[in-house]
Amino acid sequence: MNTNQKTLTTPWAYIPTAYFLEGLPYAIINILAGIIYVKMDVPIAQYAFWTGLMGIPWIIKMFWAPLVDGNKTKRFWVVFTQYAMAVLFAVAALSLRLDNFFTVSALCFFAGAFLSATYDIALDGYYLIALDSGKQAGFVGIRTAVYRLAMLFCSGPLVIFAGYIERRGGSTAVSMAAALGAAAALMFLMNTYDAFILPRPQQDKPQKGHRAPLYFDAFYAFLTQQGIIYILIFMLFYRFGDALLGKMLVPFLLRAKDTGALAVPTDVYGLIKGTFGLIAVLGGNICGGFLLAKYGLKKCIWFFAAFLVLPNFLYAWLSACPDAATTPLLGAVIIFEHLGDGLGFMAFTYFIVIIARGEYKTSFYAIATGIMAFGTMIPPMFSGKLFVLLGSNYARYFIVVSVISLLTFAVVPLVYKIKKVQESDAEILAAK
Repeated sequence: MNTNQKTLTTPWAYIPTAYFLEGLPYAIINILAGIIYVKMDVPIAQYAFWTGLMGIPWIIKMFWAPLVDGNKTKRFWVVFTQYAMAVLFAVAALSLRLDNFFTVSALCFFAGAFLSATYDIALDGYYLIALDSGKQAGFVGIRTAVYRLAMLFCSGPLVIFAGYIERRGGSTAVSMAAALGAAAALMFLMNTYDAFILPRPQQDKPQKGHRAPLYFDAFYAFLTQQGIIYILIFMLFYRFGDALLGKMLVPFLLRAKDTGALAVPTDVYGLIKGTFGLIAVLGGNICGGFLLAKYGLKKCIWFFAAFLVLPNFLYAWLSACPDAATTPLLGAVIIFEHLGDGLGFMAFTYFIVIIARGEYKTSFYAIATGIMAFGTMIPPMFSGKLFVLLGSNYARYFIVVSVISLLTFAVVPLVYKIKKVQESDAEILAAK
């Protein structure tokens, strides 16, 4: 913490809760909402498009970040957005018993996405103000761990809880409303704690005098850097097939067998995909980070790409031979898919860190993450329409997606042509 910001509150008292509350709404909107709509029999094209659209605020949040900086304190935005999201999710939970539940809940989730993106902006700014540079570095791992823990909680225990209610005779609407309502209540309680415990740093004041020219200078510098065409193509297409896969896995795993799906029970889904799967993602993150730090991006990228692409073909096989999808085999495929996702995400994240080097580090990082989000969130919006065009046949869909996923291998060679990647790998070799 800065020397003029005295406080007796240790960061251990508020960093874990604040970043858990950052991950929870993201997981509710991007994971739990999709499960709810699939279980509530929303048409697949409609489900895929609207849940994909809900990811837009995280793509464009950089455009209203100056408004958050220039109005109110970061602490105000942190507390206000969490309370507002808790209310929205509670309304969404109550709406699941209504005939027009999709319209009401989708509006709540979409508004919640804007609030969640705003919370991200405010919390990251608050983090930089409330902690000194040493503590900022020390709590980076804690931030990431509790954020992932929130996702694990949402995709695992909450879904298992919903499945338990189903097995006890509760309707789908009741079970999903209970899970979403429990999440809203937890958000409200944890945010009430944060509202009392969060320090009030003296530097947490509205920032005046934002200079628009500097803002546009950063965009210009990013788009005119050496190798920008290679950079853009890689970021947009490296995970293109993976993006098309993820949205359609939910109906494939959860819907009835007479639709060609696997009819996995809700609690089993929560255990395998939401719990073991997310643990595998964490394993991929850790393993990927170690390998990248030791060998650099160019030596690892093909290995990571193979792990990212292969699960598409495994799901194509399972959809063509659903009788082979025993629970142990399906669990192994899901865990392998999430391990590949963890490795692929680390490669992508490290690539962005490399690209962000230069005069406008913070702006470059924000722009690059926005482009990354665009490449991974827009394709799923149209995955449902592609599924319908292919006759609503899962086997056909996953075969087509498997072929499309080969784009990953097509764009990997571009990494070798980017100067910043070459310089980064040279630094790693020199450090040995």
